[in-house]
Amino acid sequence: MQAALEGDSRPVSVNYTITELAQEFEITPRAIRFYEDLGLLQPRREGRHRIYSHRDRTRLKLTLRGKRLGLPLQDIKQLVDMYETGTDTRPQLEAFIQVLQAHRRQLAQQLDDIRVTLAEIDEHESRCRQLLEKSFPGGEAA
Repeated sequence: MQAALEGDSRPVSVNYTITELAQEFEITPRAIRFYEDLGLLQPRREGRHRIYSHRDRTRLKLTLRGKRLGLPLQDIKQLVDMYETGTDTRPQLEAFIQVLQAHRRQLAQQLDDIRVTLAEIDEHESRCRQLLEKSFPGGEAA
């Protein structure tokens, strides 16, 4: 996931408000607070205000990428937490591959289930049309 940081030209020392992050990533402040409650973000407090660091912005960016992939938040948190474990990215990349493979298997199973369900719908629809034609020849039914 470190490669996810490529192309980010902002200085590391920049701080962000919740409004700035919400606007940048086109999400609600409530969503950001939710990720904070899960431990994905850890802003510092200045009075009643949350101040988000470059680290928090990166963690939010990685979290949203994981969400776009359809990964569960638990898996996202594990991967994002691994991002900060040091310079050896091998364990992180291997864990990410495992998560992706498990997610792919789950999606493939869901796709198979959807195909079966669609075939059943086609069968029922066809049967209903045949019954309508038989019971109401010439289209007398609605």
